[in-house]
Amino acid sequence: MAPGDSGGSVLSWTISDVRAWLTELGMARYAKVICDQHRVDGPALLMIQDQDLRQPPMQLEVLGDIKRLMYQISSLKYSLVCPDPKTKFCLSGCQAPGLTPGSLVRDQSPAKWSDTLDLSSSDESSSGREPAKLVPSPSGGLQTPPKYKSNLASDPLPERWKLGIAVLYGLFVSWLTAVVMTIVHDRVPDMNKYPPLPDIILDNMPHVPWAFEMAEISGMTLLTIWLLVIIFHKHRFIIARRCFAIGGTIFLLRCFTMLITSLSVPGVHLDCKPRPYGSWASRLHEAFVIWSGAGMSLQGVRTCGDYMFSGHTVSLTLLNFFITEYTSRRIVFLHTFTWLCNCFGIFFILAAHEHYSIDVFIAFYITSRLFLYYHTLVNNRAVSKYQEVKNSFDAKRTWFYFPLFSFFEQNIDGRIPNEFELPVTPEDVRTFVKKVGDTFKHKYDDCTMGSKKMMKKRR
Repeated sequence: MAPGDSGGSVLSWTISDVRAWLTELGMARYAKVICDQHRVDGPALLMIQDQDLRQPPMQLEVLGDIKRLMYQISSLKYSLVCPDPKTKFCLSGCQAPGLTPGSLVRDQSPAKWSDTLDLSSSDESSSGREPAKLVPSPSGGLQTPPKYKSNLASDPLPERWKLGIAVLYGLFVSWLTAVVMTIVHDRVPDMNKYPPLPDIILDNMPHVPWAFEMAEISGMTLLTIWLLVIIFHKHRFIIARRCFAIGGTIFLLRCFTMLITSLSVPGVHLDCKPRPYGSWASRLHEAFVIWSGAGMSLQGVRTCGDYMFSGHTVSLTLLNFFITEYTSRRIVFLHTFTWLCNCFGIFFILAAHEHYSIDVFIAFYITSRLFLYYHTLVNNRAVSKYQEVKNSFDAKRTWFYFPLFSFFEQNIDGRIPNEFELPVTPEDVRTFVKKVGDTFKHKYDDCTMGSKKMMKKRR
């Protein structure tokens, strides 16, 4: 094979062919460093760049030779993509009558191709496959299309210890919320002195006594679905810690909003009066009752004063968003059902006149915004991008405003794929049964050996 042949043959060049090619170009003086010392063959020759010739270990010193050599290498690359020298644009097939191998147009020059052509994989060309397609560049020439990089996370680690921290954070916030609810109950405004505030929706909606229990049933339905998603999701530890982190942060904010301003009771049907506890021991006991009952009226918990903002709406919305985020978009029925539970749950809260409309609206807005902000940042690899630039302003700002996000998601570089698997596979069950059987067998053998030794001693 002649080293000067065009087409795909350059990918088959050996080190000897490269040496012959350099000799043809009148650059045989560089054959020793390129061919003998660094063993450059055809594919390696196509990968050489300008800085490879300028810097060690090659470090050619004559600038003219470097530029001429790069021009010839770029010509080889160009001939791979457009082997027909009469074709101006190899994709469109337009003919350029005046074009010859030595009269390349400006935008189609080999120097242009050296920057835009990616020949990182020689197997694709040498196996007879079509070369990479080209698209018009902004400057008017052709270039390889930009490679699409998936935003899916690459091998996300479960980091179970972080889930443990998130669970402790969620439990602490839930206990703090229960304590704050006892404080605001003690400060609830007198219903005779402070009547219900004007509310557009509540003033035009009749009171439905059983509606609040229906709202809690909707929440329990969503919770059951979410627990099933966590159990069968492949990345269950990651999505569970996100649930505790986001939910804990929202309810922590709710503790402050409940303490700052005490709204009047939203309905005359509610029997809400300040409840003096006398001591912190009785207050903590009441807080434990609220905490153990999850603040639900179905568990016999009745509280007053915790209006801004609605904790039931937070739970409904958060569960709905997590279910729709971590299940396939093709399960339309499931997503429609969860949204109906969310919307009807909010409607039942208002129909029960347990909260003002502003309580429900603010709860839905804060929950949905924080969920979307959190997932938009992590799905677009915000943490990994910020970490690439040390001490960047965005990294500091993210850590300041979202410390839990920066901590929990520092090793996640994209969207978590929605993949499902059995939490315990049949192979795991067989392994466990075998391990238990071996344990009992060893104990039985030890007991048998001990009995035999005792019999021998008695004899």
